[in-house]
Amino acid sequence: MEKKFNKTSTIQNILRIVLGAFMLYAGIGHLTFLRTEFQAQVPTWITTDEAFMDFIVLASGVVEIIFGVLMIYGGRLKIKTGIVLAIFYILIFPGNINQYVNEIDSFGLNTDKQRLIRLAFQPVLIIWALWSTGALKYLISKKKNSNK
Repeated sequence: MEKKFNKTSTIQNILRIVLGAFMLYAGIGHLTFLRTEFQAQVPTWITTDEAFMDFIVLASGVVEIIFGVLMIYGGRLKIKTGIVLAIFYILIFPGNINQYVNEIDSFGLNTDKQRLIRLAFQPVLIIWALWSTGALKYLISKKKNSNK
């Protein structure tokens, strides 16, 4: 990836670090004080085995901590980190859908309206990860260059 794409503005860097801190918080929550809440997010079509649900929560917590560290660090891996984090947000989206469809109360989301708002926020997280790391600019430029 060319160096010109690795340049991000001060606001992008601040928001990248904020997102990284959010990921650290969520990851630590997966492993500790929010573990039960996150277990409720695991779609039953993946598994109904409580031990496997717990494994999924713990594993995703470790992944989120890694993302948090990488987002805060930035550096030459930030574009790749932004792309992979955006993919991660897409992959965990079924958990949010599961919460909405099955009317699961967790994280203080106790109404359909609250759960629907959470669903609408997922694309914001995807764009946030891509934009704050410079990955969005990189992907757009790559698409333009491939169309020439």
